[in-house]
Amino acid sequence: MPIYEYTCKSCKNRFEKLVKTMSSTTSVKCPECGSDETARNLSVFAVASETKSSSSSEPGMCGRCGAPGPCGMN
Repeated sequence: MPIYEYTCKSCKNRFEKLVKTMSSTTSVKCPECGSDETARNLSVFAVASETKSSSSSEPGMCGRCGAPGPCGMN
């Protein structure tokens, strides 16, 4: 089940809710005030990765495939 972020139009509370399907027409109630006047927010996610520092003698990374050396797709 996906988690969606909502904002209550009455009290402006922001909250998350597990929803069974993306196309669910069931109204989502605010946990603070109980209002069903809520709006689904556009959610974004972040991805982080650890990188090791490279020495200046190693070739740079390709911007498209991430492989070492110059990109042959240019």
